[in-house]
Amino acid sequence: MPITAQHVRETLDAYLADHPDEKDALSVLSEVLDEAGDSIASRKEYRGHVTAGAALLRPDGRVLTIEHRALRKWLLPGGHVETSDATLLDAALRELEEETGISRDRVEPVSGVPLHIDAHPIPANPDKGEDAHQHFDFRYLFRTTAEIVDLQEEEVTAYSWQFADMLTAEPLRSHVMAAARP
Repeated sequence: MPITAQHVRETLDAYLADHPDEKDALSVLSEVLDEAGDSIASRKEYRGHVTAGAALLRPDGRVLTIEHRALRKWLLPGGHVETSDATLLDAALRELEEETGISRDRVEPVSGVPLHIDAHPIPANPDKGEDAHQHFDFRYLFRTTAEIVDLQEEEVTAYSWQFADMLTAEPLRSHVMAAARP
């Protein structure tokens, strides 16, 4: 069953209960969710749509980052949700496995509530027939002892295990650093 607007709303509400100071920053997600309904999970929803990402943390406090081929940026593993994804957490786990080759049995989700939710603009992509739009990225924290990565080279060009304090985006950096503390 595809991800529904109700699931997205419940997940957003659970996140905001933990991070009420981010309500204003995520108000655009709430507005688009009200307007788009269940199409919030469709990549053809150009007001904005949900995506899912994974902050994969090793015991030494390093987090996995990947270099995204199309965007030419270092990011957390993640991407668009698919109709086969039952939850945003499932989508994050699927994307993590697809992009890094680290199997699901080598990672452990920390919580059903996202570590961070980010709203960011995506430029138009005429080659794919996509208008400019927003991504509402639900990022979940996973723990692993895995080190070996087998990249999905169609989408990812490189990877790096970085200490959490090397992440530049706030509040993601602070959230990951707090999770990395023993």
